[in-house]
Amino acid sequence: MRSGQGKTTIGRALAAGLVVGLIVGACGSPTTSATSSSGAGASAGTGTAASAGTGTAASAGTGPVTLNILDVAGNLQLTKGMIENFKAAHPEIIGSVTYSTAAAPEMAGKLQAQQQGGQVQTSLVLTGTDGLSAGIKNNLLTKILPDNEARFPKLIENYQPAAADMQQLAQGYGIEVVYYPSGPLIEYNPTTVTTPPTTPQELLAWAKAHPGRFEYARPANSGPGRTFLMALPYLLGDSNPQDPTNGWAKTWAYLKDLGQYIKVYQTGTTATMKDLGSGTVDMLMSTTGWDINPRALGTVPNTVKVGLLQPMTWVTDAQYAVIPKGVSPDVLNADLQLIAWMLQPEQQAIAYDKGYFYPGPAVKGVTLDKAPADSQQVIKQFGRPEYEGWIAQYPQKASLPADQQVTAFDIWDRTIGKK
Repeated sequence: MRSGQGKTTIGRALAAGLVVGLIVGACGSPTTSATSSSGAGASAGTGTAASAGTGTAASAGTGPVTLNILDVAGNLQLTKGMIENFKAAHPEIIGSVTYSTAAAPEMAGKLQAQQQGGQVQTSLVLTGTDGLSAGIKNNLLTKILPDNEARFPKLIENYQPAAADMQQLAQGYGIEVVYYPSGPLIEYNPTTVTTPPTTPQELLAWAKAHPGRFEYARPANSGPGRTFLMALPYLLGDSNPQDPTNGWAKTWAYLKDLGQYIKVYQTGTTATMKDLGSGTVDMLMSTTGWDINPRALGTVPNTVKVGLLQPMTWVTDAQYAVIPKGVSPDVLNADLQLIAWMLQPEQQAIAYDKGYFYPGPAVKGVTLDKAPADSQQVIKQFGRPEYEGWIAQYPQKASLPADQQVTAFDIWDRTIGKK
């Protein structure tokens, strides 16, 4: 695990950002489920504020609001504690929070329907790069930066270097709240895979010799799936890893060959993990978090192993807070203050969770010893000592920009996943 600057420096910088915000603007699944959390008593005082900027910048708050938060990335597993902490600390800003979940491909349709109907009920969305890309492409999101940059002083400087690269993908339409190096990793049952593949060519040969025993999930709704997709151009030496249309000839040919020996493309990562745990498959594509967390939860036995494909290049991943177009000024104001709170180091430490997005924190200096005790115990029991060395050893590349990511998903859906 990497460590950066000490907690004190970042804490002061981000805490200062929150204070500025308070002064300036005080006041993975296919089905959807919702829970609510009530506010803590009467407001401690409503705020008055001037706009934090121009355009979409937050305006004056008039009292506590209800936030309806949609999670299309499993992000609440990492950040719900941060949100609840903010609600408890600032009842004058947030009176109550409701949570709902959906699959990432459903996000655009939900927001479009609300916006076209003139009733934007979703206050905030927690999303991976898949939903972020769709939201930007379909013009569904409020542009947060640079209009509200005073809320997030030294934002890029305070991120880990690779996390800072991932923030650039948001194009100002979101704020990165968690980060991890991701993968690609192969995860396998060592009792049935005695000689795991170490290159894409060996993986193809193994799949051919064991048809139906390897799988990965649809990239548009799977972190490991899209990480594998975006890593293959580096692994195979394609002409332009940033151009899925014209620069991925080797990747698309490889995936067509590999697809001959894949029985089904699951719609999400959880289904692939269940297949590995039940013995339906012997090997699948994974990431650091998807290796650790399902073993901690018991979905996958702790006996499974992981390996790398060479020449290894990490394709990093992140999750973001984005704000739908059409929210009220009061909701926008509350959203921005909540997001600034989530970037404080003591809140970021919660992102270690049970290894779901390992390591998890996006800002510098948030080491495992600052995480909650139960998170430290999970990582101690289910983490892998080789991860620290692998993360330091191999190069890291950011995920594709939004437009190119949407293009890659579309090509995969039409040419690979159509079966």
